[in-house]
Amino acid sequence: MTTDTPIRDAATIIIVRNRSTAPAVLMGQRGAKAVFMPGKFVFPGGAIDPNDADVTTTALPAACASRLSDRSTLPPMAIAAAAVRELWEETGQVLGHAAPWPSPPQGWRGFAATGHIPNAAALTFFFRAVTPTGAPRRFDARFLVADAIDLCTDPDDFSGAEDELSHLQWVPLAKARDFDLPFITQVVLAELMQYLPDSGSPKSVPFFENEDEQHLVHRLNGASQL
Repeated sequence: MTTDTPIRDAATIIIVRNRSTAPAVLMGQRGAKAVFMPGKFVFPGGAIDPNDADVTTTALPAACASRLSDRSTLPPMAIAAAAVRELWEETGQVLGHAAPWPSPPQGWRGFAATGHIPNAAALTFFFRAVTPTGAPRRFDARFLVADAIDLCTDPDDFSGAEDELSHLQWVPLAKARDFDLPFITQVVLAELMQYLPDSGSPKSVPFFENEDEQHLVHRLNGASQL
C-alpha cells in the first residue's frame, strides 16, 4: 500500500441536536463502492475547495480562529466555509445568516440562493486529525461543532441533499457506537461526550497527526504529549 498519498485539507461538521436532554448527531452512510471509508457512517464533510477562501461569512469566535491557524497556513474562514458547504451539499441543511449574496463563487450559488451567507459564528473548532499512512486517500480534517438550533432549515428534511451520503439521520449519541464507524469517528464521539456538558470553546483542541515516526497527539494552543 502506498505511503506517499498526498494529504488534502478538509473540514467536517458535527451538528448536535437536543444537546442538554438527549443529544443526537447528524450522520449518514458512505456508499459501499466509495474509495474512502466505504459503507461507514460519518459526519458531513469533505475537501476544502479553493473558492471557499473567497466566501463571505459571519465572524468565527476568536478562540476558534486562533486554533484553526495553529500549525496551518489556511485561512480559518475558508475552513469554516467548507464545513458549512459540505453540510449543505450532503444533507441539504443550511447553517446560515440571512443576508443578500449577489456574487457567490462557483460551488456556492445554490447556497446563496437560499438567501443566506455561512454562519461561521455558530461553529466551534473541536478536533483535528490526519488520515493514517496507507489509506487510499488522506485528509487533514478539522472537525467543527454546531447546534441544530442554529440551522435555518427543517432538521428532519433531507430532500435537498446530494447522493454522497445515504441513510441520513439523527443518531442518539448514546447509541452512535453501535453503527459501523471509522476509528477516528469513534475517537471524536468519545471526546464529544465529554465536551457536551460544557459550553463555549474547549480548553484545547486535540490534533492527531498519525505520522509513522511520531504518532503524536498535539493539543492546539497547548503542550504536545506522547
